Amino acid sequence: MSRSAAALRDIRVRLTPRRRHTGFDSGPVHHRKTAWGKPARAFVLIFFVVDLLGTLLLMTPLAATGEPLTFTEALFTATSALAVCGLSVIDIGDQLSFFGHLVILVMIQTGGLGIMTLASLMGVAIIHRFSLRMELNVQAENRALAVGDVRGIATRVLKVSLILEGAVLALVLPRMWLGYDMTFWEALYSGVFHSVSAFNNAGLSLYGDSLIRFSGDAFILFPLAFAVILGGVGFPVLIELRRRYRTPQAWSLHTKITITTSAALFLITIVLVTAMEWNNPLTLGRLDWWAKITDGVFHGVMPRSGGFNVTDTGSMYDSTLLLTAMMMFVGNGSAGTAGGIKVATLAVLFLVVWSEIRAHDRVHVFGRRLAPEVIRQALSLTFLSMTVVAVSTVILLHTTPFGFMDTLFEVVSAVGVVGLSTGITPQLDPWAQTFVTLLMAAGRIGPVTFATAIAFRERKRRYDLAEARPIIG
Repeated sequence: MSRSAAALRDIRVRLTPRRRHTGFDSGPVHHRKTAWGKPARAFVLIFFVVDLLGTLLLMTPLAATGEPLTFTEALFTATSALAVCGLSVIDIGDQLSFFGHLVILVMIQTGGLGIMTLASLMGVAIIHRFSLRMELNVQAENRALAVGDVRGIATRVLKVSLILEGAVLALVLPRMWLGYDMTFWEALYSGVFHSVSAFNNAGLSLYGDSLIRFSGDAFILFPLAFAVILGGVGFPVLIELRRRYRTPQAWSLHTKITITTSAALFLITIVLVTAMEWNNPLTLGRLDWWAKITDGVFHGVMPRSGGFNVTDTGSMYDSTLLLTAMMMFVGNGSAGTAGGIKVATLAVLFLVVWSEIRAHDRVHVFGRRLAPEVIRQALSLTFLSMTVVAVSTVILLHTTPFGFMDTLFEVVSAVGVVGLSTGITPQLDPWAQTFVTLLMAAGRIGPVTFATAIAFRERKRRYDLAEARPIIG
């Protein structure tokens, strides 16, 4: 062994943490066998405890303006807020009191901050379990999450969230106050609620018609849409953009993939939705040209996990609903408040197909080669998500009177924790509402636990089998 190799080994031994039960070390394979389950189980446990607490609070007479919510209604509403989904079986503005609104607001903020913090900490945890040489490579590639930054992540997530929510509030408050029949305190109340709901991609509104009353108003819709984009793009990307917005060439691979794919999908959705609904008399067709563009841009952003609507979604053409469902299935960035399979996953799948078409045996992007593990993870996550959507759609189609497009749209919205609906949510039977509640929880919990599992269950085969090639296609 050379002197340099021996020195590197000695440094690695001195710097490697000795915590053999935290899931952060890089010890033997048998130490990692169950370590991955601890953060996943903790997240699931905390989610359900907070969800149950919110349900009980919403069932109290103090939370309602009239009759207290039933258990099914309270559970659905609490889960939708905590999972930052946005589907609702009640009129939040009319049926809930100020205390009920406060419970919803706290659960939205808790769900959004919890997801971003946990996902970001998972990135740090993965770095910690690598060897020293790998740690240095990862730090050079992803500077947004450096080793040893664990303590500050939660604080930074909270700080970024509050700053951006405050900025959105400062933009929409004057317009709500001066442009609509609201007092200053009513405008402040509405502005705070919708700013928090927008940044956390919750899609819940104080108004029964969501944001239809603000149709065509760019001074309100554009700041809220921008908040949805920022909240959904992911905390690591936000931090890196803040530090290196002038030097895109220095961005990490994750940031480059997220930004380019998100921008392309936003542009495609906005153009197609606006064009397809331009002459629909029940949606954009009744508006002037500026309002058409404003509402088209807003709806083009919302399927990426925003959940608000400024037009009657149920009156849209089936082609628009299908496009919207496709975008809801994808979602937005990783380590953010958005749901879906995430844009990075879609980008990896596209790159795999493109490399196969070009007969390349490796997948390259932005001067980097994708690891085989990343490709397998993207395929696995996509297949599992498609299976959940397909099976759930079949179940609801067989047991409810609603058509295929309405049912598929509802399922994708729940699994993708988006919140858009064609209006069938309150009409579902209690058991079906409970089923959709489980889909919302699965849509929020599933990807996190899945990502945790694949991050900490890496095993190396000690042997390999003979290669064989089945016929494909």
